[in-house]
Amino acid sequence: MIRRTSRAPWVPIETMPRRHKPPRPPRTATTQARALYETDLTDAQWGILGPLLPAPPGGGRPRTTDLREVLNAILYVLRTGCAWDLLPHDFPPPGTVYGYFSQWRRDGAIARIHEALRPLARAAAEHDAEPSAACLDSQSVKTTEVGGIKGFDAGKLVKGRKRHIVVDTLGLLIAVVVTSANVQDYHGAKPALSRAKDRSPGLKVVWVDGIYEKEWLIDWARDDCGWELQVVKRTDQEKGFKVLPKRWVVERTFGWLGRYRRLSKDYEVLPETSEAMIQMAMIHIMVRRLEPTCQYTLASQNQGFEASQAA
Repeated sequence: MIRRTSRAPWVPIETMPRRHKPPRPPRTATTQARALYETDLTDAQWGILGPLLPAPPGGGRPRTTDLREVLNAILYVLRTGCAWDLLPHDFPPPGTVYGYFSQWRRDGAIARIHEALRPLARAAAEHDAEPSAACLDSQSVKTTEVGGIKGFDAGKLVKGRKRHIVVDTLGLLIAVVVTSANVQDYHGAKPALSRAKDRSPGLKVVWVDGIYEKEWLIDWARDDCGWELQVVKRTDQEKGFKVLPKRWVVERTFGWLGRYRRLSKDYEVLPETSEAMIQMAMIHIMVRRLEPTCQYTLASQNQGFEASQAA
């Protein structure tokens, strides 16, 4: 005996409408024989970074690798978060790209390029080349199974590493130190401020969080560096997140770095490599400030365009 069961008529499932992305502004002139990636350097950006790269050592076989493509590949890894071995075939071989990155890290080329761009970015923003004020803070991030130093931050409940950064009032990086996460903020502040002293001797005041309110640290900053360490606190009545004066600048820098997926965790074995990755992200941010990737129009120009269309 066959039983017949009645089935409800098929009803199409309503799905959420897809959000339409606004059209991108036209890209600045970029000369490439292949299809472009969003992270590719424009011709103007390469004109800034190209002369800052180390010259060939001389002797032996002439260099055949395109350093512009090497930089594009490093920025692709940094922005997308992919592994070195998963680089698209449009770029040079992964071993070649990582070899150049590792060499530039060891010989200090990445740090020199970063230090050369920061005064230019400050001048473009109509600020003095050397900052007189800075902000210090730290961020704990998780690590992976690749190894290297790591620790447990009992305050943030994060097992991994801690990034101590010093930024100027524009949010541009002055110094970065990566330690294990179990290092206290005030202990990691001393090496970070020591690097900032060498790179920005004109600093006069540094704004910090309440955790840095240690008498020995304030005395060291005043006696050895000649700085005033100002502690910016929040009141006990405030609950939840609160934008604090002066300190929000460094929080914004952490937000900028968070756009680079390679920095979502610490995937590197050496903390020096992590520091170089952060510097490369800031190099990309600064060169895009000096020469924007896309041709943006002003709001007044957009209003004029809309008015002409309405007429």
